[in-house]
Amino acid sequence: MKIVSLVLKFRPCHAAEIAAAVARVPGAQVVADSGDGRMIVLLEDGPGYAVSDSILQVHQVAHVMSVTLSYEYSDETLTLEESEEI
Repeated sequence: MKIVSLVLKFRPCHAAEIAAAVARVPGAQVVADSGDGRMIVLLEDGPGYAVSDSILQVHQVAHVMSVTLSYEYSDETLTLEESEEI
């Protein structure tokens, strides 16, 4: 399981268009829109796609000027450690 959050920066007049495009990215969800050209997007991996692929798709959304990774969580290392103990 991997979860990341991204901060997107853009011109505020493009907020609705960007939110709609982000919603089409697998595992992506807009969780906050400040109304001033900043948006927080949550990405979660799932069957058939990886978080890294979704990050790249968000980078390619029209009118997005910058994407900053603000948080990343992965529990894969815990799974690997637990399986080694067995």
